[in-house]
Amino acid sequence: MDERLNVYEEKMTKTLASLESELVTIRAGRANPHVLDKLVVDYYGSPTPIQQVANISVPEARLIQIQPWEKSLLKAIEKAINMSDIGINPTNDGSTIRLVFPELTEERRKELVKDVKKKGEAAKVAVRNIRRDGNEAFKKLKGSEVSEDAIKDMEDSLQKMTDKFIEKVDKAIDAKSKEVLTV
Repeated sequence: MDERLNVYEEKMTKTLASLESELVTIRAGRANPHVLDKLVVDYYGSPTPIQQVANISVPEARLIQIQPWEKSLLKAIEKAINMSDIGINPTNDGSTIRLVFPELTEERRKELVKDVKKKGEAAKVAVRNIRRDGNEAFKKLKGSEVSEDAIKDMEDSLQKMTDKFIEKVDKAIDAKSKEVLTV
């Protein structure tokens, strides 16, 4: 494969990885510790991910337990959760914080699927924009030492790559949608 294509494949791979990391944070019916991935607490003046200052466990299907290594962090973690868009009120017993995930309503599940599809569409648009950038870069090669046939081959390869990544995005969306809709 032409090294000029590698740049675009790398960008598409990053787009897909970004989508997958976003989808992981969307909660389905089960408690998923990844919903806390984007939360940070103030730890001695520096913003630190919760995973680095506490032990996070899922003792039951709809419960996340957060046990900070220092009790002084309880209030900061509780505040971070309340300020986030998780939509769950933490309960603090003085040593651990518990997040009880309510059963999702049918309406809420449908909203989440819409959100999943919207994120998927954004990823597809990003992949197509990468393809467009690649095609524009290849067109600029005309008149240089690169033959018209070679440019056409690169454009074809880029299109195949785009199709492959769009298919991966669709699979990720379908899998997450099924997960959200499963009761």
